[in-house]
Amino acid sequence: MKGLILSGGKGTRLRPLTYTSAKQLVPVANKPVLFYGIESLAAAGIRDIGMVVGDTQAEIRAAVGDGSRWNVRITYIEQDAPRGLAHAVLISEPFIGTDSFVMYLGDNLLNKGINGFVDEFIAQAPAAEILLTRVPDPQMFGVAELANGRVVRLVEKPKEPKSDLALVGVYLFSPAVFESVKRIKPSFRNELEITDAIQDLIDRGLEVRPHLVDGWWKDTGKLEDMLEANRLILDTIVRRVDGCVDAESRVEGKVVIEAGAVVERSVIRGPVVIGADARIIHAYVGPFTSIGSGTEIRDSEVEHSIVLEGSIISDIANRVEDSLIGRNVKIHRLPVKPSAYRFMLGDNSEVGIRW
Repeated sequence: MKGLILSGGKGTRLRPLTYTSAKQLVPVANKPVLFYGIESLAAAGIRDIGMVVGDTQAEIRAAVGDGSRWNVRITYIEQDAPRGLAHAVLISEPFIGTDSFVMYLGDNLLNKGINGFVDEFIAQAPAAEILLTRVPDPQMFGVAELANGRVVRLVEKPKEPKSDLALVGVYLFSPAVFESVKRIKPSFRNELEITDAIQDLIDRGLEVRPHLVDGWWKDTGKLEDMLEANRLILDTIVRRVDGCVDAESRVEGKVVIEAGAVVERSVIRGPVVIGADARIIHAYVGPFTSIGSGTEIRDSEVEHSIVLEGSIISDIANRVEDSLIGRNVKIHRLPVKPSAYRFMLGDNSEVGIRW
């Protein structure tokens, strides 16, 4: 099998951060979301991966390269605009050829990997296999309707959902899907919807197998989901302290402190990841926080947040929490103190706070 990773979206729900960075490269537990997908495909034995890219392709190419670090081969497939998931499949036919393939959305995280799904697909050889999970807000997703254990209907973002089974951002297809993506028409969003293509497979009498996901799945397209994914990943880390921690500091629980990081007169309460060459001085870093490399947290408190590399948070009277802070951001105190802070800041920002 081959792999197909979709990395062409604009990430509008994560603006302003995604004005300057591809959404698939925003880090979770100090690792770009996109890398988790590549690792998942590689762990399933897939070595030939096509990556659909758009406006942010230069950044993605620079970060991913040829795939050799994961022992895979990356072929870049350019998409002129986000025209739907089925359009991404359509333009990938020259790369896929007559092989079956796994399509993985580059901003998704699947906690238990895809090895079992790939093995099942190869053994059963259906036209497609879709991964499903129950959600409280199915109108926000592609939704599947089942009858006697078979998929009978798929609807993209239905106003009145008939089930709570949402499509997870991982799909397994035989080459039969290429005929279906050529048969469907653009939706009201002027996109070729993958749900319509799968529905066409069903209408043609081909087998589409459902599989309910055991474990969590996250689409990291929104701030809340990004922070939740960060929390879930951090909860799995193993304690490792390679940086320098002075005698006046306390490091509690599952904490990773990378080489070159310095912790002085501070409390680190895991799960937390602190990147290489970061400086944590007279500060508190609380649970479910990722601190990027080269970041400085001084005389401040941060909890349940993602702080990207090169940023500085200093002399903040109130705790920073539930925040996603971009690269090279400066947050510091000015006269006149507000009572609370919540941030979502793009790269190269500077925020002065009165006290």
